[in-house]
Amino acid sequence: MDFSKISLDGKVALVTGGSRGIGRATALAFADAGADVVVASRKLPDLEVVAEEIKAKGRKGLAVASHVAKIEESKNLVEKVKAEFGRIDILFNNAGTNPYLGPLMDAEEWAWDVTMNVNLKGPFFLAQLVAQVMKEQGGGNIINTASTAALRAGELSIYSITKAGLKMLTECMAKEWGQYGIRVNAVAPGVIKTRLSEALWKEPAAGEAAANRAALLRLGESEEVAGVVLFLASDASSFVTGETIVVDGGQLVGPPSFPG
Repeated sequence: MDFSKISLDGKVALVTGGSRGIGRATALAFADAGADVVVASRKLPDLEVVAEEIKAKGRKGLAVASHVAKIEESKNLVEKVKAEFGRIDILFNNAGTNPYLGPLMDAEEWAWDVTMNVNLKGPFFLAQLVAQVMKEQGGGNIINTASTAALRAGELSIYSITKAGLKMLTECMAKEWGQYGIRVNAVAPGVIKTRLSEALWKEPAAGEAAANRAALLRLGESEEVAGVVLFLASDASSFVTGETIVVDGGQLVGPPSFPG
């Protein structure tokens, strides 16, 4: 996809969960739009590949190993970005996990804690750290990755609860931080063909069923979410804050009413 018509020239972006899927696609879209990009996740080798892809686009790229659920690592991440670039204009708070697929009745404490720490607690504290930088520099943009699972109860249980919390966190941060020139929004992807969601689409029958539940009758690609994140990160959305934009191909509205 060509994202060159939206400009992020002179901006510094930080992308968590940046080694693959939506994070990688968005990091590359940011670079296409002119931003220097820092990608972070737990595994450095995977990140370094993405950083090289960013550099190949003529932008500065930096890979930093950081576990979003470990606050000290997030502090180190923010300090490294400040030391390298002097500012942070965009945070794409994208890292997430879903280690448990099963009934709430059977869920164990570890599943609750891991999912909450990665999907809600970690993103909050990282956003807090970055917002302090943004306040000092006069503003910035934070985009969180929620999910359509945050909007309708389903089988993803604990994951859904964390993403619903992240949606409300987005609204609370937007309400408080707008006075500092910081906009905070979220995207809520439906079934996108990423490694995280493989259980929902990898088997052909499951993939076909998931596609048939959406108005567009197909699954989404990471680049299609990246385009919406890029919009939210840019001045094209300068009067948008506190919003969660659904990117699901019509999954929530359902399949065509009158199939042709």
